[in-house]
Amino acid sequence: MKRKICWSLLLLSMTGLFYSFDTTGPGKGTAGIRWLDISGDTSRQVVVARGTDAIYQGHVTTVLLPGTQTIYGVWTIGHGGYCGPMKRSDNGGVTWTGLLNVPSNWQTVKNCPAVYRLPDARGHYRLFVFAGNGPDGSMYQSVSNDEGKTWSPMVSNHTGPNVMPFCTILPIEGGKRLLGMSNTRRPGETKEKRSNVVTRSYSSDGGFTWSPWEIVLDTNGFKPCEPELIRSPDGRELLCLLRENQQRRSWYMRSKDEGKTWSAPQVLPETLFGDRHQAKYSSDGRLVIVFRDTGKNSPTRNHFVAWIGTYEDILKGDPGQFRVKLLHSYKGGDCGYSGLERLPGDTFVATTYIKYRPGPEKNSVVSVRFRLHDIEEQAKRLKNGMLPE
Repeated sequence: MKRKICWSLLLLSMTGLFYSFDTTGPGKGTAGIRWLDISGDTSRQVVVARGTDAIYQGHVTTVLLPGTQTIYGVWTIGHGGYCGPMKRSDNGGVTWTGLLNVPSNWQTVKNCPAVYRLPDARGHYRLFVFAGNGPDGSMYQSVSNDEGKTWSPMVSNHTGPNVMPFCTILPIEGGKRLLGMSNTRRPGETKEKRSNVVTRSYSSDGGFTWSPWEIVLDTNGFKPCEPELIRSPDGRELLCLLRENQQRRSWYMRSKDEGKTWSAPQVLPETLFGDRHQAKYSSDGRLVIVFRDTGKNSPTRNHFVAWIGTYEDILKGDPGQFRVKLLHSYKGGDCGYSGLERLPGDTFVATTYIKYRPGPEKNSVVSVRFRLHDIEEQAKRLKNGMLPE
């Protein structure tokens, strides 16, 4: 039997308990999953914002207005640079407007703007854009009360010293509050370069104000970051997917009390090793998760990919049903940080920043569209479930 190596970690939550976890992972590898490649099908691709030899388009996120085909996308200029560029699609990402007007002070904040449509306790929804670093070192935010037609200037939400904006936000306690999670540097750190701790904040007024950061996960020797929250199909628990920057082997943890306390982290199935996971359920209950592939032995390492499987696959350590290469990165692992939207008919629109073709142009913002039916039909034509030559 392969010897398991356990590491001790400190989970700083409501209980502040010590945990240990297995870094060897579930050990089921990639056997049984079907590997597909649609990255060469340019008919699926839409360039939202083209990079040039001087302009780098980066770190995009999207939001879909329910009951419509309207998608908003927001991104940065430069890697972790200033935010401000925003476009809208009114036909599910097939075509996009020119740059929309936003307040000029959006350019005073930097790093990975994230757009959300958030409810308050009375069921009223508003659009918010959060950005990682403003003039006071905290997260900044802007709100739209008219479904994206106009936006307020960016203001600090005073969550505390910050790196990323909210990577994920989920209504909890029957919609009474919002739980936002992200990552920051370890407070007072003097030895570990670019440390990461996973943090949380709460809002009770629909996203206008937020509580100061609380540390959820701090692990000596590891660098967890960029959480993604998924509610279980029965609604009873939260699953949190995590990027990890030291071993590059992604983790997950679970909460059965709406995020107050969390289980000890476990290693995700190898087919989900990646950065900045974004997840949506399909109409038949399967999960579609897109991310930048970081798997050491993956044939699609450093490219933009999708994983298709079930919630139970993750908990059991199973590899899932499909792994799909969505876009080829011509700049190694400099891609991902995407938006993912599901349209009627189970059409998914995944939008990422990526150098999608060779040449002098820097990264662009690119969407790729796919349906689960198309993936299943292509899988039937492949031999042995492997990527085509």
